[in-house]
Amino acid sequence: MKIVIAPDSFKESLSAAEVCRAIQKGISQRLPSSEVVCVPMADGGEGTLDALVDATNGYRQAVRVMGPLPDMQVEAQFGMLGDGETAVIEMARASGIELLTPEQRDPRLTTSYGTGQLISAALDAGAKRLIVAIGGSATNDGGVGMMQALGVRFLDKYRYPIGHGGAQLSRIADIDMEALDPRLADVEVVAACDVDNPLVGERGASAVFGPQKGASPDVVAQLDLALAKYAGCIDEKLGCQVIDVAGAGAAGGMGAALLAFMQAELKPGIEIVSETVSLSEKLQGADWVITGEGRVDGQTLGGKTPAGVAKLAHSMGIPTIALAGSMGDGCDTLRQVGIVACFSILSKPCSLSQALSEGAENLTLTAFQVAGMMVNQSD
Repeated sequence: MKIVIAPDSFKESLSAAEVCRAIQKGISQRLPSSEVVCVPMADGGEGTLDALVDATNGYRQAVRVMGPLPDMQVEAQFGMLGDGETAVIEMARASGIELLTPEQRDPRLTTSYGTGQLISAALDAGAKRLIVAIGGSATNDGGVGMMQALGVRFLDKYRYPIGHGGAQLSRIADIDMEALDPRLADVEVVAACDVDNPLVGERGASAVFGPQKGASPDVVAQLDLALAKYAGCIDEKLGCQVIDVAGAGAAGGMGAALLAFMQAELKPGIEIVSETVSLSEKLQGADWVITGEGRVDGQTLGGKTPAGVAKLAHSMGIPTIALAGSMGDGCDTLRQVGIVACFSILSKPCSLSQALSEGAENLTLTAFQVAGMMVNQSD
């Protein structure tokens, strides 16, 4: 029996590679003679850099950059793929929500400036193509911080530069592109994202993702209005309409900035990763696929790793099982992409901190049980 393990990371618990190892351990205990192929995956969020760099024998380079808050410095990395010309910028490494404690999270203040510094460092290293993975952000600044780091000046009505953070977008009256890094004109940019949300509105960046970044309902409304004003200024000054574009609301509006200032192609991150790691080739001859991530629910269909892996496996006639730390509403809809069953790895009530710390153990135990089901199905 051939089993392909192709999960995303379990956020704040395990990397995708660690998830693979935990699942493989459980499968091998129950099915020691099975062929197990591990393929760590990502969909534009955390783990995208590792998945792409490792699959192409590239390298990582450390850079000291501004963190999600202006008074923070963090050591981030960009990756250079094996071709020596394609750089991977993982936003979460410089401007990610996991870099902040829950008490520090405030999208009125957080900035994507460090992500722009990573892009500049990648250009210094000779990058001719950029894959910007924009999941896992702590920001709601529309990518303004990133563009400030790359030379764009966002000015208020008095011609003073605005500061950092999502709340500052309401002050934008003009956009000065004169000092934009000229190297960007010769670089192909692909934005790897895992959502298709527009910039503003009920499904926009602020309303959908703002609360998990620390925004109260009043702050969500404030940030939504600020992003709308920002979009209007982009339309007026650059002639680019971003407000309703699918994916423009990804990463607190980072998708909008990449579209407007870098003419980026927005592409599902799962597609980029699947192509780079040659997932379809590794699925050849498989009897089962096991995927998963920290939470599986109805939103999984919107470009998340489990849905992307299952779609590809389903097209090849291979059933997929999803494992998750938690399961939310809408899991039943995942059958349409080929996920035949979803299992929570939690076997007893516990605190969040306990669930995160015991992730590997729980994955192994659940995988052992799933392997027993696979044996029964094959008999």
